[in-house]
Amino acid sequence: MKKMTSAEVRATFLNYFKEHGHSIEPSQSLVPVNDPTLLWINSGVATMKKYFDGSVVPENPRMTSSQKSIRTNDIENVGKTARHHTMFEMMGNFSIGDYFRKEAIAFAFEMLTNEKYFDFPKEKLYVTYYPDDKDTYNRWIEVGLEENHLVPIEDNFWEIGAGPSGPDTEIFFDRGEKYDPENIGLRLLAEDIENDRYIEIYNIVLSQFNADPSVPRSEYKELPQKNIDTGMGLERMVCIIQGGRTNFDTDLFLPIIHEIEKLSGKTYNPDGENMSFKVIADHIRSLSFAIGDGALPGNEGRGYVLRRLLRRAVMHGKKLGIQGKFLAQLVPVVGKIMQDYYPEVLEKADYIEKIIDREEETFNRTIDAGSKLLDELLADLKNQAQTIVPGADIFRLYDTYGFPVELTEELAEDEGFAIDHVGFEAEMKAQQERARAAVVKGGSMGAQNETLQAIEVASTFLYTEKKSKAKLLVAIKDDESQDKVTGEAQLVFDVTPFYAEMGGQVADHGVIKNQAGEIVAKVTDVQHAPHGQNLHHVEIVKEMQVGETYLLEIDEDRRSAVVKNHTATHLLHAALHNIVGTHALQAGSLNEVDFLRFDFTHFAQVTKEELAAIEREVNEKIWENISVETRTDLTVEQAKEMGAAALFGEKYGKDVRVVIIGDYSVELCGGTHTATTSEIGLFKIVKEEGIGSGVRRIIALTGKKAYEAFKNDEAILSDVAAAVKAPQFSQVVTKITNLQDELKNLQKENEIFAEKLAASQSDEVFKNVQTVDTTSFIASQVNVSDVNGLRNLADIWKQKELSDVLVLVAKIDEKVNLLVASKVAAVKAGALVKELAPFIDGRGGGKPDLAMAGGSNAAGISELLANVAEKLS
Repeated sequence: MKKMTSAEVRATFLNYFKEHGHSIEPSQSLVPVNDPTLLWINSGVATMKKYFDGSVVPENPRMTSSQKSIRTNDIENVGKTARHHTMFEMMGNFSIGDYFRKEAIAFAFEMLTNEKYFDFPKEKLYVTYYPDDKDTYNRWIEVGLEENHLVPIEDNFWEIGAGPSGPDTEIFFDRGEKYDPENIGLRLLAEDIENDRYIEIYNIVLSQFNADPSVPRSEYKELPQKNIDTGMGLERMVCIIQGGRTNFDTDLFLPIIHEIEKLSGKTYNPDGENMSFKVIADHIRSLSFAIGDGALPGNEGRGYVLRRLLRRAVMHGKKLGIQGKFLAQLVPVVGKIMQDYYPEVLEKADYIEKIIDREEETFNRTIDAGSKLLDELLADLKNQAQTIVPGADIFRLYDTYGFPVELTEELAEDEGFAIDHVGFEAEMKAQQERARAAVVKGGSMGAQNETLQAIEVASTFLYTEKKSKAKLLVAIKDDESQDKVTGEAQLVFDVTPFYAEMGGQVADHGVIKNQAGEIVAKVTDVQHAPHGQNLHHVEIVKEMQVGETYLLEIDEDRRSAVVKNHTATHLLHAALHNIVGTHALQAGSLNEVDFLRFDFTHFAQVTKEELAAIEREVNEKIWENISVETRTDLTVEQAKEMGAAALFGEKYGKDVRVVIIGDYSVELCGGTHTATTSEIGLFKIVKEEGIGSGVRRIIALTGKKAYEAFKNDEAILSDVAAAVKAPQFSQVVTKITNLQDELKNLQKENEIFAEKLAASQSDEVFKNVQTVDTTSFIASQVNVSDVNGLRNLADIWKQKELSDVLVLVAKIDEKVNLLVASKVAAVKAGALVKELAPFIDGRGGGKPDLAMAGGSNAAGISELLANVAEKLS
């Protein structure tokens, strides 16, 4: 077995399959594109689903990749086990309707055992297979695997709901009896016992059936196009090849661990527990890659995952004795380890470090805030003579406030409390089950459409034409090809001026006419067929026939509005980079008829001043009347050398379209555009908002819609000017400021009046002091204009030694307000107000010394006051 670096392992895998006709696909962003079923890209096949379900036909049916992936439903196990990671790299080879079982198994066996490649001893390899899959069993025997190295496993069948599915066969490496002290042997595999001896290194999924949940597995139909999907974890392969005790004892993690040793002054021991070293090393990789791909820490979704990873890493740093912020210092180490295949981590290191540093600083403040909440909780438990901190409270501090369990336990024990570990674990388990239920493993795939996949005729989109004659080549109705069609159908022509929806630009609409000029169909949508042809979704009003020539006409007004918005999107993208920063990566766009929508990654709300600057810059480029040039003579590499920005989520072929707007914007883009920027007319931002953790959205208008928006704002301003009696718009702000000052003065006068009114009432209100047991109290209905009147009376009461407890209730307009104040520890105002509020059909709460409630039942005031004594007894 050869010794290799991690980079050499990856290269050996990819190059092997390149030698066997596979195209090497680049690793995609960890943030999924156009796939709501996934929180993260969690496997190599996750980026290939459109090929597996047949919605897109790849240029090369043989592909290979090494895909960065994140899985976080078992975060707690990272650091505890030898092979759990949040981020990992999944190497794989894929066949879309090309080779199948015979070749896939031969490729795997040769790559693993041939001395040119990994040179694994055959006797060290064991294979599991689906018991009913005799073909796979026989194939392994044919390539030279010993019969006693084959283990049938009932679970070796891959399926996720309806769609492609099939048996799988897994390859394991035997690390020897050293990792099997009880000498259990192959039962570890056969009975699926967790172990460190037999390590799964390669899984081959034989995707040959269309799964149908309504029938037994034995009745699944064969796929019209059979596929191969494999996965080989880089971290596991490197561990075996480099002889590491765990995945962490390899060149993928050890440089990070050595840097943590320097920061902590502690020593990593490969034979020890070392959980904190492993947690930090794993989590900083995930953070570095995810933030580099545009995800940001936050309170939900992907953001919550990153925040949790960062906080877990910080707390393990504290366990190692690291003082202050430290995680950002590890980012360059991650970048250097991975730069052979992922140079972008080092390229974006400054930005990644900035985000991590800011988040770590925020968490340090959170720890301070959590300490105060814990202090209050412990004080409350002491007052109740409790000695155990409930698991639900521990979990609330952990889940809601990010306060670490270990710190809760340490501080609580210092105060003499025990910890309800069972209750906490129950809460944690419930949360994990909710998280797992929300995750679609691998993402669902649609069933293959054999009719659409069979369309292989040539069809050309005419970028610059608004109408054209075209021959009808294919007509599909009710999922079957037809020679003649009426009603709703899907059509393919030899040429078409109709744009198919792509890259955020919506499809063209329009009409189809016959030779006599009669409208025979309305085009309501255009999408791409699996082989890339423009597939027209139509409503046919007069029968159409394959082979006939028709006149295709797009709705020019619709196209004109859309191209204005699309070209403005390019200008907006460039302006964002200039004003907000180059980290503002595109995270989706929509160029509609009436508006444009642009999503981008950014760690804060775009300020009012920044939005104004962006809007101004885009309009300046419009006024400059810059030519919009489209080049089609460049390769992807040449375009990127020019500085072309690849739009989010798009896959580009060898030859690309590059849209160049002077020296201001260069982007790879397959859409349609204006000839010059001045055709856009006008640009106006109407909204900026957050749509997810670390993702912002700008909605803007162009042309006529922008003008109408400006006129609408002008009309509103005119109404405001009239309302404040400002003869000119320029005087509106001054007028409003003066009115605000007048209002503040009146409010101050009102507060003074309220205080005087409270003082005048206080003697009458406070004279009736009652006592229950040893607690004195005042309970009274008062007349005040607002809740401040109640607070003023409470302030007067506090200044005087009149009673232990105060209960005031007032009917203010249609509502009833209740105030409870307490000067003694035995009576908590917050608890008492909750007991009294139901009498007025209300609810409320507050602190131990002051609490308030609001209700709607004025008829209950008398009963409330009558029950104060009972509630205090």
